[in-house]
Amino acid sequence: MTAAFAPLSYSHLAVRSADELIFGVAPKPVRCGLGLEIGAGKVYPEVNFTLPTMDMTDETWPDVCAHYEEIGRNVVARAVHLKAPGLVLEFELLPPMTERPEWGAELTGILKKHMKAANEKWGLPCALRVTPTDIREKGKPPLMRRGEPWDQLRRSFELNAAAGADILSIESIGGKEVHDKALMNGDLPGIVLGLGVLAPRDMAWLWAQIRAICDGHPGVVPGGDSACGFANTAMQLAGQKMLPEVLAAVVRAMSTVRALVAFEQGAIGPSKDCAYEGPVMKAIAGVPIAMEGKSAACAHFSPIGNIASAMCDLWSNESVQNVRLLSGNAPEVFTELLEYDCRLMNAASATGQAMALRDLFTLSDEWLSPQAVVLSPAATFEIASALVSEQDPYLRTVAAGQTAVNLLRRGVQVGKLKLGRKEEQWLGRIEKALEELPGSSEELIDQLEPQYGVFYDKKSYALACRE
Repeated sequence: MTAAFAPLSYSHLAVRSADELIFGVAPKPVRCGLGLEIGAGKVYPEVNFTLPTMDMTDETWPDVCAHYEEIGRNVVARAVHLKAPGLVLEFELLPPMTERPEWGAELTGILKKHMKAANEKWGLPCALRVTPTDIREKGKPPLMRRGEPWDQLRRSFELNAAAGADILSIESIGGKEVHDKALMNGDLPGIVLGLGVLAPRDMAWLWAQIRAICDGHPGVVPGGDSACGFANTAMQLAGQKMLPEVLAAVVRAMSTVRALVAFEQGAIGPSKDCAYEGPVMKAIAGVPIAMEGKSAACAHFSPIGNIASAMCDLWSNESVQNVRLLSGNAPEVFTELLEYDCRLMNAASATGQAMALRDLFTLSDEWLSPQAVVLSPAATFEIASALVSEQDPYLRTVAAGQTAVNLLRRGVQVGKLKLGRKEEQWLGRIEKALEELPGSSEELIDQLEPQYGVFYDKKSYALACRE
C-alpha cells in the first residue's frame, strides 16, 4: 500500500551559494523518458513546436496528424544528424486538443513513436514533455475545481500519460482572473491577491491532482508549472511600453512563490521553459530547469536573451510553427540552433570554463533591463533566501517583491542600472505599496473584496463565501 503523500515545506536552500547555480547541473537530477538524465552535467535542447495557422476540425484532422508526423520525424533526424547527446520534445496542446482529450493523446502517440524509433536505432536519449492547455478559464467567474473544463483537462492528463508522455506540465491560470485586471491598472495589492493568495491555493490543489495521475502511470514524472500568464504577460506588456519595466521585474520575482507550490506537491522537474522563475526553483528545491531566451525569438522578444541560459538544464525555443524556411521546416531549424547553443555550454563545462561562460551570459544582460537584474545567479540566491525565510505563500510573495525592489534600488545606487524618471517613480510607488500591505492574506482578501470579489469563485480557492 502506497503511503499518503505529505506536502513538502522548504525552509532551506538546496545550494550553499550563487556559485552552485550553473547550467547543466542540478542538485536533484531527473531520470525520465528513454535513457535521459537531466541536470546531471549536460544541457539538452528542448524543442517546442506548433501548427501553422489552420482550422482544426474533423475534416482537417488528418492534416493536423500529418504535421505532427513530419515534426516528429524531422526533429529527431536533425538531432541524430548533429550527434546531440540528448533531446526533449515539448508538445504543448492547443485548446481544441485539450477540449477533445483523444485528439491530444493521438498526437502524443505519434511523437513518441518517432522518439522510440530514434532511441532504438541510434541510441538517442530522449523524453517527451506534454503540456495540456489550462482551459478552466471559461465562464465568469471561472470554476477551477469542477465543471466540464476541469473534467476535460483531467482526462487530457490521463490520456496523454497513457499515450506516451514522459513529463507532464501545465501553464496554470488560477488567480489570473484577478491578476490580469490588477496588472493593467498597476494595482499592486490586487496583483498580490491574484499571484500570492489565489494562485498558490489553486496550485496546491491542481498539482496534487497531477501528481496523483503521474503516480498512476509508472515512468511519467510531474515536471513543473509556469507563471507565463502572469509574469510573461507583464514582460510582454512592458516591452510594448504598456507597463513599467520595474513592475514587470517585481511581478517576475513574486511569481516564484506560486511556482514553488508545484514542487511542494510532488513535482520533480524539469520546470517549464517559459517559467523564468525556474532558477529560484533550482536554488530552493534543487530541481533541473528548462529556460528560454535568445533562441526563443521566433515566439517572443525579451530583454533577457542570454542571462536566461546561465542556470538552465534544458534550453528551449518556446514554440515555432511548422512552416517551411529556406533550409528546412522551422522545428528542425530550431533543433539545430538549440543544439549549437547547448554544445557551447557543454564544451565550457567539459573544459572547466562553465563559470566563466555563465558569468558572461549574466554580464551581457544584467544591467540593461530591470527584468534581467532579478534573473542573475546572485539575485536568484537572494530571492530564494527571502522565500524560505517565510512559510506562508502570501508573506513569501511580499518578501520576494521587497527583495526585487531592493535589488533594483542597489543597482541604481551603484550606477549600474539606469532608470528613467517614470520608472524611478514607479519603483517608489511599488515599494510604498508593498510596505502598506496588510499582515495576512485574510486581511488582504477582506480589504479587496469590494474591488475584486466579483471576479473570482470563492469555492475554487477553498475560501468561505460571504453571506
